[in-house]
Amino acid sequence: MAKEKNKSPDAPKHGPRMTNRKARHDYEILMTLECGVELMGTEVKSLRLGQGKIDEAYVRIRNSEVMLVGANIAPYPQAAALMQHEPTRDRRLLVHRRQIVELAQHVRQKGNTIVPLTVYFHRGWAKVEIGLAVGKRKFDKRQDLKKREQQRDMSRAMGRRDTR
Repeated sequence: MAKEKNKSPDAPKHGPRMTNRKARHDYEILMTLECGVELMGTEVKSLRLGQGKIDEAYVRIRNSEVMLVGANIAPYPQAAALMQHEPTRDRRLLVHRRQIVELAQHVRQKGNTIVPLTVYFHRGWAKVEIGLAVGKRKFDKRQDLKKREQQRDMSRAMGRRDTR
């Protein structure tokens, strides 16, 4: 019988989670898709340490394959020099063929693009959540900020009302 692991309650359940916060600010996300990512061993270990950035990354469809371009995964410090990976290499995303066709059709439309939203581990496998997005204009961003501020004010007012 296997022993139950002693984990602290504040430890993340599925390892580190890297998010692209700028993507949700700059783009309106129309559709999201969870896909696997093809990684080398040192890349997986480095990601488990939380040493990855997807802030400047984007997704391209090349030769009917979906590629994650510009993601920076730092070299794993304990690995030998010959075993290291290139930090900013293109990584293939594992997506079903019909989903690739659907994404390609959407990207052909003017203004649509695919951006990586989060990188995380699910049941031991590295996953990337990508989103089909449309760029926001400046006034759209202002409207979102105004809406968020109004929501915050309403929740504060409701909180004050409940305490009396």
